[in-house]
Amino acid sequence: MTEEIDYFIGIKGSGMSALALILHDLGHTVLGSDITQYTFTQRGLAAAGIEMLPFAAENLKPGYTVIAGNSFTEEHPEIKAAKALGLKIYRYHEYLGRLLANYTSIGVAGAHGKTSTTGLLAHTLTGVAKTSYLIGDGTGKGVPDSQFFVFEADEYRRHFLAYHPDYLIMTNIDFDHPDYYTGIEDVYDAFETEGKQVKKAIFAWGDDPWLRKLNVTVPVYYYGLKDTDDFQAKNVVRTTTGSSFDAFHGTSLIGHFHVPLFGEHSVLNALAVVAVADTEGLDAELIAQELASFGGVKRRFSEKKEADAVIIDDYAHHPSEIKATLDAARQKFPDKQVVAVFQPHTFSRTIAYLDDFATTLSAADAVYVTPIFSSAREQSGSVSAADLAAKIDNGHVIELADMSPLLDYHDAVFVFMGAGDIQKYEHVFEDLLEDISPKSN
Repeated sequence: MTEEIDYFIGIKGSGMSALALILHDLGHTVLGSDITQYTFTQRGLAAAGIEMLPFAAENLKPGYTVIAGNSFTEEHPEIKAAKALGLKIYRYHEYLGRLLANYTSIGVAGAHGKTSTTGLLAHTLTGVAKTSYLIGDGTGKGVPDSQFFVFEADEYRRHFLAYHPDYLIMTNIDFDHPDYYTGIEDVYDAFETEGKQVKKAIFAWGDDPWLRKLNVTVPVYYYGLKDTDDFQAKNVVRTTTGSSFDAFHGTSLIGHFHVPLFGEHSVLNALAVVAVADTEGLDAELIAQELASFGGVKRRFSEKKEADAVIIDDYAHHPSEIKATLDAARQKFPDKQVVAVFQPHTFSRTIAYLDDFATTLSAADAVYVTPIFSSAREQSGSVSAADLAAKIDNGHVIELADMSPLLDYHDAVFVFMGAGDIQKYEHVFEDLLEDISPKSN
């Protein structure tokens, strides 16, 4: 009998690597290809013993099932080779959509907060029942005979329409991906269309006016901080150790919950998790225990200390995300200066949100803007880092070749934000701090 092999084209992509890990855990033989440059997702693949090859048409062999990353066109040499061999080819979202049918599936969709909420939900349910999960930070785990499958449902190019989940959390609807969506109405249309494919219930943030308009066939439970919400967080307390609240379903108290997370959005994310768990009849005390032990996801408010500086790494690249990240930094470090280092992501997004970026970034004590991170589809544009910095009272442009202006701040919090390669700026700054730190004898 010929061994079945799942071959991933673009295996280091965040969703692709997570899916590869899930299939490996479920007993599939998995390998794939990608660029040779190191990426943060490959550590988990290497630890699992999954082979990662450089792109080459000759990698493809008869009998392979091919799962292709969505960023690769039909002209990619490996996709052409797979077609020539007559192999089964699935796009990432198509394969995931097929896989979900075997479980009680819970998706998380939204312009912002998907990864953090998916990570929190996966962690919490894992401690209560057998749960497989796919998180957008490259983390994936397949558990045989799982009761639940938690996954991130990405709206980009309407890819989430491949999914028909039992439950869906919708954190918000916002205009993002201006290279694809024509405006907020187009985004809403995509979310409503996906909502009509949900089988049991939707959990939606109650303060979002677009989510309040949803016209779907399953119940929509709104969650938030107001009396108009079906699931409500009351008695919220935010301190330097995290956030606590009482969760109610209508007038009924579900329980008291604490998460070691920061920012109002973290309370909302936790409440969404509680709402799903309550609807599934899971034990509230067990849910509370698991929420309290959550350690976070990759590239979402990841924190480290270097010399007298606190350095936070975050994926935030949209005004709403920046606002949430800076709010979290203020909560955890109320007595420190907050310095934002922001890398705009794509020219089209920077132009679309120029004024909004300036407004939200102004919540920091100082702002440093790096050159714009371009994409393969968009190498140049009519806006620059200087244009954004000029709109911010304490805004400056900073270059990789000279990160020394950041050394003017002492005992401060440096929040590096961006969806591109902002981490290379962090590393240069960390090296500078290490150079000037007093050396012990």
